[in-house]
Amino acid sequence: MNNTTSNYSDIIDMPHHQSDKRPHMSLQDRAAQFAPFAALRGYDEEIIETARLTDERLELSNEDMSLLNERLHLIIDNIKSKPEASITYFVPDEKKEGGAYITVKGNVRRIDEVERIIHLTDNTKISIDDVSRIELEP
Repeated sequence: MNNTTSNYSDIIDMPHHQSDKRPHMSLQDRAAQFAPFAALRGYDEEIIETARLTDERLELSNEDMSLLNERLHLIIDNIKSKPEASITYFVPDEKKEGGAYITVKGNVRRIDEVERIIHLTDNTKISIDDVSRIELEP
């Protein structure tokens, strides 16, 4: 240790140099120089996106399709009373293959058979082709 101290003995007590041309850097700015940085911008987001799970769209059996059609016709027959229903439907994921099944509960305002859309009273629109289940509320 004495050897190291003796190597710097000529400058150890000298004042710290400060530039006349540049302002003094704050400790926070100095620390930022040594902070870690993301060499691969967006990499963390991509990892999270890849790890996010999606559901596969299920193909309905003939029995399920029959039951679904029966319940749709019951709703159409009683549309004036705006029947309450719990509808489960598939929403495709915007970023990757698959999607999610969502269940909403509400009153059916109308069913557009040409466009194949179920309109709820809260302005929710559901494609009939995406519906996997309908439960009618008593």
